[in-house]
Amino acid sequence: MTLVLTASVLESLTNMSETIAAVERGFGDIARGTAVQPGPVSLHLPTSEARHLLMAGLAEAQQLASVKLLSDIPDNHALGLPTQRSSILLADRRTGETLALLDGRIPTRTRTAAASAVASKYLARPDSSTLGLVGAGALAIAHVEAMLHVLPIEKVVVWSRSATTLAAFKAKTAHHAVQVEIASNIQHVLEAADILCTLTPSVEPLVKGDWFRPGMHINAVGARPRPTHREIDSEGMRRARVFVDSLATAKEKSGDLMMAVSEGAMTVEDIQGELGPVITQDIPGRMNADDITLFNSVGIGMLDLAIGRLLYDTAVLHGLGIDVDMAR
Repeated sequence: MTLVLTASVLESLTNMSETIAAVERGFGDIARGTAVQPGPVSLHLPTSEARHLLMAGLAEAQQLASVKLLSDIPDNHALGLPTQRSSILLADRRTGETLALLDGRIPTRTRTAAASAVASKYLARPDSSTLGLVGAGALAIAHVEAMLHVLPIEKVVVWSRSATTLAAFKAKTAHHAVQVEIASNIQHVLEAADILCTLTPSVEPLVKGDWFRPGMHINAVGARPRPTHREIDSEGMRRARVFVDSLATAKEKSGDLMMAVSEGAMTVEDIQGELGPVITQDIPGRMNADDITLFNSVGIGMLDLAIGRLLYDTAVLHGLGIDVDMAR
């Protein structure tokens, strides 16, 4: 039987603490060689701006093979439709049975925030107490929750172009014991932040490396999965010690990285490494308190697999979802 899990069911099953632990283990498993993380396949036609990405993973600990189909369709905005849609398929790696089909929106948002939290745990200064957010949507709300699990965050400084989005952000984070300050501009966010998370679907860079301060950690998260879209300018990438979730994926999907390379600010060899070996202590992360560290988060299939295992097991435990006999 295949368990179908809709967005509303997945929302009720999400647990950030458990997701952070699953994501951290997933990164470590890649580094240890007990999980396989191939590069993504990006499909597009010259007649459309749409891209369709296949993001796969295979893992021994979770006993799963998985694939997510992510459709990134900017033209949907004019139609009042989501510009990104995705579905995640989980299969038993031993038998090949399709165990589950999950709507991708909630798992992607949650595991993305969890990945930023794991990166911050290992790369940020442990006394980091001010979180800066460029962007205030649902992903920003998830990032506040995630960061509170790993660092002593006392204050959040947030910027958005939309007053409505900022009001919703304040309302949905009011239950957290943190001070929220609305920034008048992006530079103000960087002047205040110990940790910065960029969470916008930007095409042109919003964040300038000239604004980076010694000791900062940056999670570059929001740009669309295209090598020509970015949030961080080339100077920012040059100044930081850059880590990625997957080198093969970053070279295919990261405009933050590849545009800095194309402009001559850095080379691919300047990347310090992937996050997994930092977790397993095979490569160093932050070297000193003045390091500027940057995690270029482009999204990998192994994280979909990790949260997929967690959500599937929880749904089975509570008898949730819809069973479908796909073999009939």
